[in-house]
Amino acid sequence: MLGFLKRHRRDAVRARPFPPDHVPIVSRSVHLYSALPPADRAELEGLIQVFLDEKRFEGAAGLVITDEIRVTIAAQACLLLLHRDTDIYPDLETVLVYPHAFVARTTHREGLVVIEGPEARVGESWQRGLVIVAWDEVLGDARGRRPAHNVVVHEFAHQLDAEDGDVTGAPKLGSRARYVEWAHVLGDEYHALGERLARGRATDIDAYGATSPAEFFAVVSEQFFERPRALRKTHPALYDELVSFYRLDPAGLRA
Repeated sequence: MLGFLKRHRRDAVRARPFPPDHVPIVSRSVHLYSALPPADRAELEGLIQVFLDEKRFEGAAGLVITDEIRVTIAAQACLLLLHRDTDIYPDLETVLVYPHAFVARTTHREGLVVIEGPEARVGESWQRGLVIVAWDEVLGDARGRRPAHNVVVHEFAHQLDAEDGDVTGAPKLGSRARYVEWAHVLGDEYHALGERLARGRATDIDAYGATSPAEFFAVVSEQFFERPRALRKTHPALYDELVSFYRLDPAGLRA
């Protein structure tokens, strides 16, 4: 529950006129924006206003943070919150933006061997108040360079997943029945993806989703917002679960 003062401050921020020069940025970066009903566009703009008011943006490797960067990332992140009675990424404090892919030190296990080394990344989501993205990747996704991919949606889906304290591929769902249904549908789809890849078969879900249940949730969230009609056609039960969680039917908007 939000405290009175925090809710009052957010209401005041939402009540501000949405800057006219932000509208074309949102329109370019959120492909569903023009299809949203006026009330939904107004809700999204209010969420963006609060996000920009509360979250800090920092440039890395010499990148200068501009309104285009801030509004593009905020708009894509806030699309995940539309219609959902939830806080606005309560654990997030800072969005760190690199101009290009960045190098992170990673650790993974192969059998009994633990391997450490550098790895190029375009995004990371931390449970300790930080999301990192590469601006050229964000911009390319906004321009449709990689269909069904969106690094901001991916990393902020991880933020939603982490709100219950664990990144498991099951965000806060409410009732036990919802968790059971989620585990059944997404679990079956996750295992089916792994089996198709193991057999060398083509798949319409990004192979990175087979890495873990958490990555599967983030990957299918990207496809839900970026290629909803294709996801609904080939994975209707999965699509319906995401509609129930995100409280949005993007395929219906695009119909």
